[in-house]
Amino acid sequence: MKNQTGMMLIEALVSLVIAAIALLGTVTLMAKSTRSEMESYQRVQALTLVQDMASRINANRQVASCYSNGASGLNTATPPLPVCALGTAVQSATANADLAAWQSALLGSREVSGSSKVGAMIGAVGCIDQVVPFDPNYPVYRVSVAWQGLMATAKPKLTCGKTPIGDNNLRRVISVQIQIANLTTT
Repeated sequence: MKNQTGMMLIEALVSLVIAAIALLGTVTLMAKSTRSEMESYQRVQALTLVQDMASRINANRQVASCYSNGASGLNTATPPLPVCALGTAVQSATANADLAAWQSALLGSREVSGSSKVGAMIGAVGCIDQVVPFDPNYPVYRVSVAWQGLMATAKPKLTCGKTPIGDNNLRRVISVQIQIANLTTT
């Protein structure tokens, strides 16, 4: 009996160490899962914003060039929005209202927690630039949304959000190209 004194205590300590390692693994897995969930949420928000603006441009195609703001994009640091002076008064007012609504959505105005806007991505930037078309009569626009991710990945090739977010492995960009049709009858 004297040779086994303290053996139960050693067994209990070994069991505690094994349990602590298992719990540490579980906590690490939960943290990675939370980050992945946030990345997925941000991607869905960006896709929604890209599709929203593509639809707005398509609905007001006569003044589509008013929407183009280049690779610098719309974000919190954007000076006053460009004012559209093309087309009819209704078309230009619609373009101006669309850009203002999109900028507000990029800032997270759709979801609020207390007084904080929480419905957008981290550092969201929206860019609309005209791509060189095959046919100048049918312009092509690229609508992009950039944001800051939580985990490093490959650097995006598109330049949207490069200035405010930085050209690093955390910048994410989603884009869609739309071609404006000429719907006039001859």
